[in-house]
Amino acid sequence: MKLKCGVDMARISRLSALNPKIRERFIQRVFTKREQSQACDQDETLVSLFAAKEAASKALGTGIGKISWQDIEVLHRPSGEPKLKLHGRAKKIAARRRLARWAISITHEGDYAVATVIAMGSKSKR
Repeated sequence: MKLKCGVDMARISRLSALNPKIRERFIQRVFTKREQSQACDQDETLVSLFAAKEAASKALGTGIGKISWQDIEVLHRPSGEPKLKLHGRAKKIAARRRLARWAISITHEGDYAVATVIAMGSKSKR
């Protein structure tokens, strides 16, 4: 089995300090409608999702530069457990790299949000 790990930490106050118009543009660019709905405009939740997207892009091996922010969607099951859903280019890259399962952990404390993502898949054929 192949394992890839990504970790990210983000400061919550950076989002809170933004000018309201810039903050809104950032939210629209980075988060899907479903993520926005689940986050209920709470800064610690939004920043936690942001950290999770960054961590997922690292586990994918691309970083955000090669994919769209909205290609990685972080939602929550009714139990509160986070789940990762890939779209577009991120989904294609994951399939090409044989990464089929994802484990995600998100937390926030004080002014920081931290996320860890582990991508699991089969080793390449030789």
